[in-house]
Amino acid sequence: MTSRKGRKAFIQFPYDLYRECDVWVPPLRMDVSKLLNPRKNAFFDHGDMGLFLAYDSDGTIVGRIAAITNGMHLEKYNDATGFFGFFDVIDDYGVAHSLLDAAAGWLRGKGIAAMRGPTNPSMNDVAGLLVDGFDRQPALLMPYNHPWYEGFLLRYGFERAMTMWAYYVHAKTINRPKLERGTALLRRRYPDISIRTLDRSRFDEEARLIMDIYNDAWSENWGHVPMTEAEFKQLASEMKQIIDERLVVFAEKDGEAIGFAVLLPDLNYAFKTIAGGRLFPTGLLKLILLASSGVIRETRMPLMGVRKAFQGRAIDTMLVNEVVINGIGMGYMAAEMSWVLDNNQVLKNSLESLGGIRDKEYAMFEASIV
Repeated sequence: MTSRKGRKAFIQFPYDLYRECDVWVPPLRMDVSKLLNPRKNAFFDHGDMGLFLAYDSDGTIVGRIAAITNGMHLEKYNDATGFFGFFDVIDDYGVAHSLLDAAAGWLRGKGIAAMRGPTNPSMNDVAGLLVDGFDRQPALLMPYNHPWYEGFLLRYGFERAMTMWAYYVHAKTINRPKLERGTALLRRRYPDISIRTLDRSRFDEEARLIMDIYNDAWSENWGHVPMTEAEFKQLASEMKQIIDERLVVFAEKDGEAIGFAVLLPDLNYAFKTIAGGRLFPTGLLKLILLASSGVIRETRMPLMGVRKAFQGRAIDTMLVNEVVINGIGMGYMAAEMSWVLDNNQVLKNSLESLGGIRDKEYAMFEASIV
């Protein structure tokens, strides 16, 4: 499905499907369109997508799916694994089965033997299936889906490949004295490590530094796919518009950056008010007003990393503590740390010691398609 009309219908479907869902946050249409456009999304420099729509007997769209090949994943793992994403479907397993068959067939035609997902379109974008926490609004750049999706995937033959958690930390429940004592203790333990905020006057250089640390820090984590230079430039350009330098911190040793953490205002509270995900004619003004008025009181930490050579020294705890304290000082009442891999026990323990709670559960699923 490559026609302009078909692509427009593919983008439109979730706005119809979730129309009556109070907690679904409509993504900006221009952002979704860019994700799916080979001329505008750097992912297509190494990846490809096949888009599919399901129709009922009356010609009404009842589901969609994308079949995805990720060249960076295949280069790193050489495991003949492809992906599916942008998966939305009515509560009808027959429709879901047909969509998954279509995606699997497309991938087999590319020499792919296993299908994993959902990724939209990669692990570096919105990824994972919500499996618990359907009554709460998702944070910025986190997925939301109907409860029946997991059952459909399991019935088709998928198995859970990884569980991921979203931790919620609120200023009213956080153990702030412990947080501040812990930060002071770590500073005494590591006097040669300092924490600084982002220097916006050197934004491009700082962004490149984040990419370098991220690709090193996450290189051995489950499912990690390195970002290309073009992909990270694209991400940095998008993030620059909403980043507050006080909410981006670096850990340095002897003048060398060894870790970072990024906290973003949760703009979903603004996107929720933009009807149908359309910025024009009035949505852009509403977004600017809400983003600058102090109405947004929550944040999300989407990125954090410590170079492998310095892991295991609680530097990640220093970064989390510092950026959370900064956020509270700026009037933000809560932060979602997401997502956290289930096998990252150190980070889970650290967040729980702060008073963080497991608020939502996500998962990645995989199935053989040969």
